[in-house]
Amino acid sequence: MPLDIPGATHLHSGKVRDLYEVESGHLLMVASDRISAFDFILSPGIPDKGEILTRMSLWWFDQLADLVPNHVVSTQVPERVRGRALIVEKLDMFPVECVARGYLTGSGLLDYQATGEVCGVPLPRGLVDGSRLPEPIFTPATKAELGEHDENVSFEHITGTVGAETANALRDLTLTIYARAEQIARERGIVLADTKLEFGARPDGTIVLGDEVLTPDSSRFWPADSWQPGRAQPSYDKQFVRNWLISPESGWDRASNTQPPSLPAEIVEKTRERYVQAYQQLTGETF
Repeated sequence: MPLDIPGATHLHSGKVRDLYEVESGHLLMVASDRISAFDFILSPGIPDKGEILTRMSLWWFDQLADLVPNHVVSTQVPERVRGRALIVEKLDMFPVECVARGYLTGSGLLDYQATGEVCGVPLPRGLVDGSRLPEPIFTPATKAELGEHDENVSFEHITGTVGAETANALRDLTLTIYARAEQIARERGIVLADTKLEFGARPDGTIVLGDEVLTPDSSRFWPADSWQPGRAQPSYDKQFVRNWLISPESGWDRASNTQPPSLPAEIVEKTRERYVQAYQQLTGETF
């Protein structure tokens, strides 16, 4: 249930975030402690997750400020959501999940195993789970409604949706941001395997980085010292929760399309530890 926040009108709730309009005409974006996997919102949430994601996004927006404008207007938010909410610009969001991959895993690995390509991009033969790609690739996806799956699509599909000029700009920005972030993460002992970005346009057409950026919810972070292609990698992200869900221990059948079971306290605590560790290792700040 969305919170009742004085002076704010609830507009929309996604898997993790709640969006409100405030009197200035800007938006109030609140990061909850909800966690989703396989297009289901799981219970219980992960304590402090919303605050960690918000702090991490702000840190990354600063690191990327010379590459692309972002949507943050202010961190001065109502007391009830302080620490896990931002005042942001209202943008015309592009209907594209802008994904950059520097390593092969997840849905990209499944596509590659089936076709030798990811989103129409041909890749060399013989790659395995966790392989570093010859160079990072842009692998867009369509934005799905709540409960539906995001679907990997070709660059041509995106061109047909937003036009060639915008599609090229989104691809170039996504790969530029990934290159900067991958280097920063590597210097801190973390492999940034892939990340999902969202962009919108201002009324004058300026493309702006929106939503959250480079958090464990939208990126795959692996410890660099244990990266080893040919297996699933240890991770600082919610892959840990996905792995538990598809293990015999959970008793859940992904193909059943039924709500997954509640997360055990141990999984919740270990997930929180991973989010905190990713935040602290990347930013050098203590949570």
